[in-house]
Amino acid sequence: MMRLDKFISERTEYTRTQIRQLCAKGSVSVNGAVVKKSDTKINEDSDTVNVCGRELSASRFSYILLNKPKGYVSSTNDNDGESVLKLVPDDMRTKGMFPAGRLDKDSTGALLITDDGELAHRICSPNSHISKVYIAELSRPFEQEYVEKFAKGIVLANGEACSPCKVKKSEKSDKLAFIELHEGMYHQVKRMFAAVGNHVENLKRISLGGFLLPENLASGKCMCLLPKDIKQMFTPIDFDVLLTIKDDFFSAN
Repeated sequence: MMRLDKFISERTEYTRTQIRQLCAKGSVSVNGAVVKKSDTKINEDSDTVNVCGRELSASRFSYILLNKPKGYVSSTNDNDGESVLKLVPDDMRTKGMFPAGRLDKDSTGALLITDDGELAHRICSPNSHISKVYIAELSRPFEQEYVEKFAKGIVLANGEACSPCKVKKSEKSDKLAFIELHEGMYHQVKRMFAAVGNHVENLKRISLGGFLLPENLASGKCMCLLPKDIKQMFTPIDFDVLLTIKDDFFSAN
């Protein structure tokens, strides 16, 4: 059994004082019945808690997928620009939310936002072998020799060596390329293509492990992830399947 105010506090941004006030106003219910006392004991696994019309998840943690647009920083503060957290709707927010991993300010696509530090560490850790797949829009046509060069490991302009990775041209356009990374150096995709004499015009992350960014999730929008979605992130992706993605992916979402 858990105190109601603790349950709500762990799943929202409300303070204990605010929760007590909401209970007093009749804005909190448990299993459909209004509860006036915030110290009421509930069963966190089976009871249904509703706050201001919002049903709270029984899960201790929240997992949100953001289709990140350009111009936002993968940070919890606004020191270098507007934080991606500003795009998370109020009814999805919880205390301690942060982006798990990062996307550059001018890059777009799949970004996990959560309050689960352990899961974030697993996703970002090289030991988990979770790949991230990007689609890069190039300024010049893709050259077949890139496949072998990337497979051997690109050496960047500053001498840093990248781990071997997969890269393929889209079947729809010779200026679109898919690349699968297991590491995350600063501006890595852009620097890798620069090392082979090309330039990345636009960059979008389209998968976290085996979980693909849904095509119907518009830029700047969020969706709550289910346990099966998180599990899919730890499932290897079939890189060749990505070749079927249409070449208007950037304009689609």
